[in-house]
Amino acid sequence: QVQLVESGGGLVQAGGSLRVSCAASGGTFSNYDMGWFRQAPGKEREFVATIKSGGSTYYAESVKGRFTISRDNAKNTLYLQMNSLKPEDTAVYYCAARWNFRVQLITTPTTYDYWGQGTQVTVSS
Repeated sequence: QVQLVESGGGLVQAGGSLRVSCAASGGTFSNYDMGWFRQAPGKEREFVATIKSGGSTYYAESVKGRFTISRDNAKNTLYLQMNSLKPEDTAVYYCAARWNFRVQLITTPTTYDYWGQGTQVTVSS
């Protein structure tokens, strides 16, 4: 059983930057594809970015060029560096992990096996 704990959320002005982290425990971190999703009030959870166990990265079009996903397998930690933040980036950001043998679309929340509790990111205009 993998436990995921996000941190680093907060309030930032539009145009600013923020880095959120996800600490993993209870499993072999390097065996998992790791992703970030977000959910705004009244909206469905949406894909933000994924980094596969081999290091390949994938981004939603809405964040491409502004966000960077990375992982440190030695520290069992996933990161999301968010730059040029916009008010529409306001949401609860969730960390997710899935076994790296899964072949379903990485953008689909149901393909992920474990989830964190989320961290709030608020971007003011």
